[in-house]
Amino acid sequence: MTVGRILAAKGRKVVTIEPDRSVADAAALLAREGIGAVIVTDSGDHVRGVFSERDLVRLLAARGPGALQDPVSAWMTREVVTTCERASVHSLMSQMTEGRFRHLPVMEGERLVGVVSIGDLVKQRLAEMESEQQALREYIATA
Repeated sequence: MTVGRILAAKGRKVVTIEPDRSVADAAALLAREGIGAVIVTDSGDHVRGVFSERDLVRLLAARGPGALQDPVSAWMTREVVTTCERASVHSLMSQMTEGRFRHLPVMEGERLVGVVSIGDLVKQRLAEMESEQQALREYIATA
């Protein structure tokens, strides 16, 4: 299974925010959209970073509520790992687990075309396992 197939099923909507917007704006956006991370982009849709719930917790612990007025760019994760639609679920699950990140922007060249989360990958892998089990049950029943 590939990232492209996951995006075809779940959709390609990407929630973004500009780097100069406040952390409070980012927190409100995360809450309103019911998501765990937002992609930080400049006006040309160039990925500049990712701002996640984890980043929000870290900044509040470090600086308190006053940091909510800081720009997202001050607290975002800058070293963003990206993927492409051809990437396999198995390889990304390993990469995300080792890197300890949960959201992965999907790029087509320089263009942002989607986002997958570890939850998307786990859901897909569980569906694959269920399908394999069903096929084995049917094979055994007809043998």
